[in-house]
Amino acid sequence: MDLPFNGLGLNLGNLARLSNAETRSISAENFAGEKGKGGMATEGTGAVAAHELGQGWKISPSINIAGSSTVTLADIAGPGAIQQIWLTVHPTHWRKLVLRMYWDNEETPSVETPIGDFFGMGWGERANLTSLAVCVNPAGGFNCYWEMPFRRHARITVENLSPDEVRGFYYQINYTLTDVPEDRAYFHAQWRRSNPLVYMQDHTILEGVRGQGHYVGTYLAWGVNNTGWWGEGEIKFFMDGDSQWPTIAGTGTEDYFGGAWNFEFPQGQYGVFSSPYSGLPQVIKPDGLYRSQQRFGLYRWHILDPIRFKQDLRVTIQALGWRAMLGEKRRYLPLQDDISSTAFWYQTEPHAPFPQLGTINDLEVI
Repeated sequence: MDLPFNGLGLNLGNLARLSNAETRSISAENFAGEKGKGGMATEGTGAVAAHELGQGWKISPSINIAGSSTVTLADIAGPGAIQQIWLTVHPTHWRKLVLRMYWDNEETPSVETPIGDFFGMGWGERANLTSLAVCVNPAGGFNCYWEMPFRRHARITVENLSPDEVRGFYYQINYTLTDVPEDRAYFHAQWRRSNPLVYMQDHTILEGVRGQGHYVGTYLAWGVNNTGWWGEGEIKFFMDGDSQWPTIAGTGTEDYFGGAWNFEFPQGQYGVFSSPYSGLPQVIKPDGLYRSQQRFGLYRWHILDPIRFKQDLRVTIQALGWRAMLGEKRRYLPLQDDISSTAFWYQTEPHAPFPQLGTINDLEVI
């Protein structure tokens, strides 16, 4: 397979190697990604601005999405692999638009998540994110570099949950047509929310996965409903028959995301950071007027350390803070926070159907 990226890391040695693969690209200037058919539009969202220039001058750079409707962004005959996705749309729509991906004509999606959360922006506000798998660049340019192979067919849709039209949805999907070896798994992503988290219960990031695969990433949009530190909870990976006790148990939330000691640096502040494999790129603070609870965006990509499973997988995380000091003895405090998670993994098909995503009220950021 002539691909430089195998879902587990960039192989620079392949970049100079000649290949028989064919590169294609889908956008509002070439809806079908056809060879030699880009920029031919005679109508579109840029037609008025280009009316003095004519065909070939940015006549169809974007699309509008009608209220309560679904549009197909890509419909590709395989075999091949999606290699990069870029898109941008106003932040007010990031939790109102649902991204879905279907491989090889399956009935249920392998990817189902709000647009913003898929790109590490779950709170509907812009922040720069610089990593290997996902980049969010000024001012709201969403980029995804997860490799997404398919053997027969790929379909990508966006549903507008709002009754209002979304104007100015810009996108480009870059892919290659090439053979896909038997050992390549399919890309998956699933969104879940606990709002608020039930007292003394863990937030479920992922469960019900059946088949062989490897877990490659976690994004959390975490809204804190208490004062004090909120990240003592442990992430746990239950795999291949684990029931009560997991095979992998972390030591704390900030530890899992590659930080330490409450992310506090300099003293009294959260140390916002974005690195190739993990980050805390977003801290949204109260403003003294309308904003209340602090909100955080965190990601952890298992690109060099994928979590491999053979039969099944379940992933949970605790919300845990501290009670007030009692002498020299402190006690943990289970929290009831607003936690949204997006899990990223590769697995064999077929996959188990996802839980119901919910309505726009279940996704909305308030």
